[in-house]
Amino acid sequence: MMNQKLTYGVALMVLLVLPMYVYPVFLMKVLCFALFACAFNLLIGYTGLLSFGHATFFGGAGYFTGYALKHLNLPFELGVLLGVMGAAMLGLAMGVLAIRRQGIYFTMITLALSQMMFFIFLQAPFTGGEDGLQGVPRGHLVGQLGLDNDMVLYYVVLAITIAGFALIVRTIHSPFGQVIRVIKENEPRAISLGYDVNRYKLLAFVLSAAVAGLAGSIKTVVLGLETLTDVHWAMSGTVVLMALVGGLGTLLGPIVGAVVIVSLENRLGEIGRFLANISGIESLSTMDQSITTVIGFIFVACVLAFRRGLVGELAPLFKRLRVRIANGLSSG
Repeated sequence: MMNQKLTYGVALMVLLVLPMYVYPVFLMKVLCFALFACAFNLLIGYTGLLSFGHATFFGGAGYFTGYALKHLNLPFELGVLLGVMGAAMLGLAMGVLAIRRQGIYFTMITLALSQMMFFIFLQAPFTGGEDGLQGVPRGHLVGQLGLDNDMVLYYVVLAITIAGFALIVRTIHSPFGQVIRVIKENEPRAISLGYDVNRYKLLAFVLSAAVAGLAGSIKTVVLGLETLTDVHWAMSGTVVLMALVGGLGTLLGPIVGAVVIVSLENRLGEIGRFLANISGIESLSTMDQSITTVIGFIFVACVLAFRRGLVGELAPLFKRLRVRIANGLSSG
């Protein structure tokens, strides 16, 4: 526990000074996806439910927040709250329909419902269709603190991300979290103990959807736009990739996975644009496909080399290293 608190403390100090050396908007994007991956990990890593519909909550909340801030002129807090509530309601509706199924059937139902929501968002007038919502204002915090400054918004996003992560940690270590772990490990045993497993799974699904919606809402505020990319099934695949690369069922794994994937996409995107410029390619679609292929190969390599994810594989090594150091100091 002491080592975990020390790790969190060091990470917090690094995050506080990092925007002085790294572009704040990129850091905020990483934080949003890290929170999104943590929300997804709560469902698959601790409840054992593989959802391919989380893009609906992530992107849907972004649309709700963007519309509230741009067209309804609501303050920042209410806009984000509306996005979270919208994502929670979508999670409840989707969960009620899917939660009674297990395994691949649950996954396919969430995928089908997510695709249905994609076409709804495509046709809905408030989403802007293929153009999306653009020029979403950042607004003010509590009506006073302007969020147009990237540094100010960074610390607001950092505080929101920490609060969302703390909620997930508290949930995992609560009696509710212990029950969903039992459901993941042995659902018939949980039923025999008298637990209403469908109720617990539905609550976990809605909570995961709400936190994913929080991530999508702040991402819309950060970038000032929301498009169909965030509600496409590929976004659900991206968050699965983040969780797998980082390590399922670990607290820090999804964060590490989000950092790796977002950084790779950003770096490979810069390389792709540079190569397109020097080669005279006007369309970047071919280059984008190449970047996706490279990320796919990296994913396959990570899965083969780190079957429990980066954190899942490296954490025991660091633990054994600490034990050896401690034994060496005590013997010396």
